[in-house]
Amino acid sequence: MSVLIQTEAMREIPAWAVLQRRLFDSIEMAWRQFSERYAEPDGRLRYRGRFEDRDGVDDLYEPFFNWPAFYSLGGSDDILAAAKHHWSGVTAQLTEAGMLTDDYENGYDWFHQGESLVLFYGLCAADPADPAFADRAARFAELYTDPAHGNYDPAHNIIRAPHNGARGALEGLGPAWRAYSADLVEMEPYGLPIHGLPGIERWEDLRSRHNAEAMGLALHHRAQGDTAVNLAATSLVANRWLYDGDAVASTWISRYVEGWHARARLNGGLIPDNVAPDGAVGGLHDGRWFGGHYGWTWPHGLHSVASATMIAGLNASLVNGDDTFLDVTRTVLDTVLEHAITAVPEQTPFSLSQFWRARYGEGFGQPALLVPHRHGADGWFDYGPMQLEFPLWLWWWTREDADRDRLDRVLAGMPAPAWDVQPFRDKMESGHDAPWLAFLNGDNPDYPVQALSMALGQVARRVAVMETERPDPGTLHLHYWQRVNPVVTEILSQLITGTPQTLYNGGLPFAALRYEDLDRGRAGLPQDVAALVTSLERGRIDVELVNLSATRTRRVLVQASRFDEHSVHHVVSHGEVDGDFPGASTAETSRPGEPTTAEADVDGAVRVSLPPTHRTRLTLMTSSSTERPHHQAAGARAVAATTTEQGNR
Repeated sequence: MSVLIQTEAMREIPAWAVLQRRLFDSIEMAWRQFSERYAEPDGRLRYRGRFEDRDGVDDLYEPFFNWPAFYSLGGSDDILAAAKHHWSGVTAQLTEAGMLTDDYENGYDWFHQGESLVLFYGLCAADPADPAFADRAARFAELYTDPAHGNYDPAHNIIRAPHNGARGALEGLGPAWRAYSADLVEMEPYGLPIHGLPGIERWEDLRSRHNAEAMGLALHHRAQGDTAVNLAATSLVANRWLYDGDAVASTWISRYVEGWHARARLNGGLIPDNVAPDGAVGGLHDGRWFGGHYGWTWPHGLHSVASATMIAGLNASLVNGDDTFLDVTRTVLDTVLEHAITAVPEQTPFSLSQFWRARYGEGFGQPALLVPHRHGADGWFDYGPMQLEFPLWLWWWTREDADRDRLDRVLAGMPAPAWDVQPFRDKMESGHDAPWLAFLNGDNPDYPVQALSMALGQVARRVAVMETERPDPGTLHLHYWQRVNPVVTEILSQLITGTPQTLYNGGLPFAALRYEDLDRGRAGLPQDVAALVTSLERGRIDVELVNLSATRTRRVLVQASRFDEHSVHHVVSHGEVDGDFPGASTAETSRPGEPTTAEADVDGAVRVSLPPTHRTRLTLMTSSSTERPHHQAAGARAVAATTTEQGNR
């Protein structure tokens, strides 16, 4: 069946399209400079410091976390090759340092493991035909699905320790915290890691050597059994499942996530954060449901717990097609919202204040909705803004009204300046969701131009740092490269694919729209083509495609979702008859300047051929796919996609 796709010749090139392609070009130059400046020829980072504890694996992978995402959006083949090269170089570097075993982290908490694995997941999604990464995906997942590796206890349905990985469940938290003293100044904002120890009621009490050793001993004793943040391990298993639908992987995800959900139901719906080795909630914490490692009490509370439950809920929903796996995250968010206050963030003590100064700009000094992030012996505490990513991802996944209502409540509590495009980029490269959502609602038409201009500025800033700073590899801070990474994808992901930034602590790289360059036979937008998602609803996505080339026709495949969770079943294309351009439609029923539309049923995806300096506006009607979600190699869908013809040439 042949489908007519209406296009129109452009009298004016949209500013957003020019800026989008300029951003692609700027990133292409900047990442090459980054590789040359900070990496050795074999791909490893230029670092002469020593690893003295379990920490640090994530810090060497994180500088490249979004490079595969840039490729999948339409970046060059070179950046995919570079991302693999750096992954291999860093893996060799960390193996030599004794931090990895068989390419995988020896063992650490999943808050940080999740950070280090975003690069790996992105590489698997960008090039699922690469057999080396497919093999690693299977091996890494088996560390958790196969109890023989020592991480998972099937009898109690738990991961056996907070620190886990290639060497199984590790004992304690490593040597660094044998004594947890007040000298750990970087940890002071987070307060006491365990509440209720005799004689230790405030941070200053840790200046006593006796108290510091008592806190360290308690930390190591309680570092066994499961913690809620381990739920992020489901991404490792789901990534393996996306290759071949492995039944062991899907069964493990469902059982492990349901185990935590059952504990939440016994706790009034709110997920606890700790499970003793015998399967009892609170078994190592005097019966308390809170207090586990990277849990509700310390260090980040909501920031880490909500992230882990959100990631696990998405993964379980992906493999089962059941959105009720997100109910635990809904309860987490609703619970802290029930205890919300309105106050000025700048005047309210909050452990993550530095995180919000850039996001809120001048709004940091204005009243805002603040929620408690942590729960300790005295109840809820540590009030700050809710990360918009959590209610946003809930709504984005389901597009349900109730999830939108929760999101709107959080949005309504934000100060006015937070709706502006603030000029910042943190290591997670997120935080510009409010103005983007306003654009999707039709209330912020300038967002694409403002956001792309901001992103270009962030690339330029990092190029300036690379050109002026000469850090010493022997004293370099492990976070330095994260701050200098010039690849920026948050705004491109929003505008091109209609997707928030990937959840940084281990989320899979989902997307509302996926593109293939039909002439190059690879993922991403073709050269010269810009895309703008203008509306995102349940069962409907509106997108505009622009070909900026003055001489070349570009062909692109458009489909719903990264992993084929959804498919396009109907398309409406919008163009305009323009008699001033050679080759314009001369249909007797159409006059120059009149809008034209064409619509048709399609089977999963849409091919679009854009003549030079033409554009089209598509309304894509989507539904759940009849196929199992899977990693998609370029060309697989293109063969089966509906062939398209061209209108208004």
